[in-house]
Amino acid sequence: MPNEYGLLSLLPPVIAIILAIRTKQVYVSLLFGIWLGWLILSDFNPLEGSFQTVEALVDVFREPGNTRTIMFCALVGALIIFIQRSGGVEGFIIRVNRLLHYYEQKQSGSNRIIVQLLAWFTGMLIFVESSISVLTVGALYRPVFDKLGISREKLAYVADSSSAPSSILIPFNGWGAFIMSLLVAEGFTDPFATLFRAVGFNFYPILALLLALIIIITQKDYGPMRKAERRVRETGALLNEGATPMISDELTDVETASGIKPKAYNMVLPIVIMVLMMPAMLATTGWEAALANRPEGSFGQQFFYAIGQGSGSTSVLIAVITSTLFAMCFYRAQGLMKWKEMIDLTLKGISGMMPLALLMMFAFAIGAVCKELGTGQYVADVAKAWLSPSMVPFIVFLVSCFIAFSTGTSWGTFAIMISIAVPMAKGMGADVHMTIAAALGGGVFGDHCSPISDTTILSSMASATDHIDHVRTQLPYALTAGGLTALLYLAVGLLG
Repeated sequence: MPNEYGLLSLLPPVIAIILAIRTKQVYVSLLFGIWLGWLILSDFNPLEGSFQTVEALVDVFREPGNTRTIMFCALVGALIIFIQRSGGVEGFIIRVNRLLHYYEQKQSGSNRIIVQLLAWFTGMLIFVESSISVLTVGALYRPVFDKLGISREKLAYVADSSSAPSSILIPFNGWGAFIMSLLVAEGFTDPFATLFRAVGFNFYPILALLLALIIIITQKDYGPMRKAERRVRETGALLNEGATPMISDELTDVETASGIKPKAYNMVLPIVIMVLMMPAMLATTGWEAALANRPEGSFGQQFFYAIGQGSGSTSVLIAVITSTLFAMCFYRAQGLMKWKEMIDLTLKGISGMMPLALLMMFAFAIGAVCKELGTGQYVADVAKAWLSPSMVPFIVFLVSCFIAFSTGTSWGTFAIMISIAVPMAKGMGADVHMTIAAALGGGVFGDHCSPISDTTILSSMASATDHIDHVRTQLPYALTAGGLTALLYLAVGLLG
């Protein structure tokens, strides 16, 4: 059946993209795109279109999965602030500093490689949230990198290139919950299994992690990073002449409470509990489907099948609630905090995550209006005439790169592209899992290259380096991994 809105169905996401690129205001751009979509659906009646927009934003919360994902996002803020206040982060830093004490005495050789490998591994290990990852790596390793004569730009690169890639490849976190909610909105009944299958085709984060590992081991830097490393070796200057280190007071807003002895397990235990609870809850929520569809299978087969059928939004929400309640009881038992202080910190942490929760709400809303307009199906119908289905992932990757680079947000890119790419892939008979991976990988790649990306900015802050110097030195590496990724999608398309 032909799309009755035709070219008009493209306007909401396209206008949202153009506005985001021009204004750098992702929230306003998405909201305008939502309003434009409902204006079209209301036969260009501005009053009715405005009312429908408000209703559409309210209707986001009618979908339980959307509400659970937004709640998870807010509660993660509370958990983060608890971990900081309890001395868990500081304790973790002290523990790792003890481990690194031997290497601090050396200035060259294998010790430089080992320290960088530890920083890379730490960034991967803290896959729960990319912001926590870059902040921890920066705060933890900056003194050691300085003593070993490794440039601040290199630290920022290692922190940035190990955070978002690991967060998207290991989906037991807010990234996974958000993407699974977008997939549910596109009609997938097994969002975790779908996302898990897409991971194998998500070439960019895999290549970004591998490239960082190769650069660290071989010490073969190139481009501006090579000059930065030579500068430190020859002059001892950790920063370029005239550089302005990007340090934010926000990073030290929440410090360890006075009188508390920092202990690493106050950070490690709550995070471990949250990570373990996610697959356990996925299996629990998908168990009924596993018994119904695989009654004769072994327990192990049923368990893994249940994980694929489970509710991602329910799992991450229960996981973060369990972890937060454990942290509260654990800290109270140690006498670290009183109940009133913990309630106040919970509210402070939730308020700090409101911008991200608002982005999620707008993302779900623009996905819904694109579905009403049939945007993805229209793109698929038009593209069939000139685009081979096997080329869809390549095109989707390039478009996602451009949007993420221009807007500085990978999550906003996911929201726009998933709602277009999935129906497009289905309509053209393209590989849906590879197309999803291309949209996600393109979002991360563009985010890595963008000077207005929040993760890129945080990496500069945590590493106390000049922001433009970080962008310049990281760009050749991101372009290398991104270029190889584009060639892979192109080769897969041409070779079928």
